[in-house]
Amino acid sequence: MPFRDLSYARVDTHRELRQGASEAILGQGKTPEQVAGIALALADAGASSVLVTRADDQMRRAVREVLPDAIEHELARTVWVERAPLEKRGNVLIISAGTSDGPIVHETRIRAELLGTEVTVHEDVGVAGLHRLAAVLPDLPDADVVVVIAGMDGALASVIGGLAACPVIGVPTSVGYGSARHGETALHAMLSSCADGLAVVGIDDGLGAGTVAARIARRAAR
Repeated sequence: MPFRDLSYARVDTHRELRQGASEAILGQGKTPEQVAGIALALADAGASSVLVTRADDQMRRAVREVLPDAIEHELARTVWVERAPLEKRGNVLIISAGTSDGPIVHETRIRAELLGTEVTVHEDVGVAGLHRLAAVLPDLPDADVVVVIAGMDGALASVIGGLAACPVIGVPTSVGYGSARHGETALHAMLSSCADGLAVVGIDDGLGAGTVAARIARRAAR
């Protein structure tokens, strides 16, 4: 199977053919030049989209220099190009507990949109003000999958898991004080939820949640 050897990275140019989603680039731990080189290699290989996550200002600037049509989202720490938009199929509903979960919310949203799904987002509807969920409930029946993003006690995932008929993906975030333990408390709460339609990804894994959600939604809408 083909890949592009850049000496510092072996870029998987075949992944989109195998899985329907091109390789995403994790900026963390890489230099701006490396990130830009990998992004350019994927774009030159014909990827429908190229997404860089956890990208700081210098990384995003380096990508825009080699790919002038790139778009960035500062809060989500992402930069991407979309050369061949996929036909939209399936509905992903993203619900977050708090505004502080925003970076992960928008990482999830961007990934799911690039993979060809319609995405609806409701932010800051956590259990400390449960009445705020009233605005979310009308969107639940039309969702093919729901992504719930929450830090602190992570309780919102169980609440939605008990209401939604479709699969629910919980994303614990590292948001919270003291015994929130950088997301471990939310992770353990979601993993031990009594809502049996709930699956859980790792702490702050918006990319993974967006990828899985898009695959579920697009298959459900076939």
